[in-house]
Amino acid sequence: MSLSLIFWLVLALVAGLLALSVHRTRGMAKAAARMVPQAGEIVPVRGGRIHYVAAGPTGAPPVVLIHGLSGQLQHFTYAMAELLAGDFRVIAVDRPGCGYSVRDGAELATPGEQGRMIAEALAALGVTDPILVGHSFGGAVALAMAMDRPEQVRGLALLAPATQPQAEVPEVFRGLMVRTGWLRRAIGATVAVPLAAATAEKVLAAVFAPEPAPGDFMIRAGGALGLRPQAFVTASEDAVALLDGGAGQAARYAAELTVPGGILFGSADAILSPALHGHTMAAHGLGFETLEGRGHMIPLTAPRDCADFVRRVAAMCS
Repeated sequence: MSLSLIFWLVLALVAGLLALSVHRTRGMAKAAARMVPQAGEIVPVRGGRIHYVAAGPTGAPPVVLIHGLSGQLQHFTYAMAELLAGDFRVIAVDRPGCGYSVRDGAELATPGEQGRMIAEALAALGVTDPILVGHSFGGAVALAMAMDRPEQVRGLALLAPATQPQAEVPEVFRGLMVRTGWLRRAIGATVAVPLAAATAEKVLAAVFAPEPAPGDFMIRAGGALGLRPQAFVTASEDAVALLDGGAGQAARYAAELTVPGGILFGSADAILSPALHGHTMAAHGLGFETLEGRGHMIPLTAPRDCADFVRRVAAMCS
């Protein structure tokens, strides 16, 4: 068999495998959308659209819930939103590009741009002076909103937030560190979704450690929405933006972080260090508390403790 024939056979095999991956990815994405359909309403903003769910009395003090990396608003509607809805007007958002929200490009992945888009959506909804509840990456977005628009934010109730620069992302998210846009999209369209499905149990165990992931995470907590090409693309853009911009955002705290609030961490968080990302923020006016033995996903594993923490912050900021 000639070398040229071998080359073309190998090329055909690779092309066939890629085509199969694309077909499987599209099928899995459609199935994910059926399992977790759009739950709320859409607000158009500059650079995209924001999907949100609202609960609680219209005239009650507003609380805005902003989820973390590779997440969606169901991380809060799983339990926390209902626990808060008796006392607050609760607005849970899909961050731009996540869940059923849309953003137009990677340049909108920074916490500042995501915060700007969320702020525009809130303004369109008539939401003023909210308590911002940000989990993980959502904490970085909430901090950016508080520094960019301090007059529009009443307080910060941050849950295991990303507040400080890091040399690298946590190991479980290193596969997201793709910096080339076309390659990111190619991976998302071919192998990312099948790989995510195959490794879901291992990834969830690492993210929730030392606590178990809820058995209904994929449906009730929206985890199935991660099995779509755009979910990989968005998460990759977010991870790169956080790694590249963390130092610049942290450098602003001393002069620009004036909004009061607090931080709650699980003491056994395996994703973000409570000491680095929580305790250090006391120097910038944010209180620091821990939940003994809890991990990173406290909005899902300790929703009552998190809701009580939000109430304490709201009372402090009233």
